[in-house]
Amino acid sequence: MTPPERVSGLTYAEVGATARGALPGGYRHLRHRTVIGSGRHVLREAADAVLEFWMHRGAGVRIEASARRAAPGVYVESRMGIGPLSLSAPCRVVWAEDGERRAGFGYGTLPGHPATGEESFVVELDDMDDVWLEVTSFSRPAGRLMRAAGPLAPMFQRVYAHRLGTTLRRLVR
Repeated sequence: MTPPERVSGLTYAEVGATARGALPGGYRHLRHRTVIGSGRHVLREAADAVLEFWMHRGAGVRIEASARRAAPGVYVESRMGIGPLSLSAPCRVVWAEDGERRAGFGYGTLPGHPATGEESFVVELDDMDDVWLEVTSFSRPAGRLMRAAGPLAPMFQRVYAHRLGTTLRRLVR
């Protein structure tokens, strides 16, 4: 894994916290797990779908990335919605891994993102041979839009994490 301090321009100080497990205080936290399937072949397919942004695209998110595959320093802009009602979320990948039992990445918010914080998407093969997707994030509003959303923002994040899990399960079948 590339050290998070090699990534710059982020809007928060706790870079790489989603890779370490303990999430920083002062943010809303999310941890959502979904079983995707079982076996190493499912892990490999799921890892590629996550690291190449197909999971996000399959969930209806328009993704523009500066590289085909997630790696530290890669710029990623997510866009949801239509036309003037679309929401842009610029991020930079702060860590990525692709191992025998675990693969995924975390990205952090850049100026212009409606939130401040970090989110990770990791697939892992457990000891029972099940493959799980875990979406982890810490965030807080960065501007008026997210503050105005109030309790709807964390609810949207949970629904989105669930959608990513069901999308990834569909993609690897």
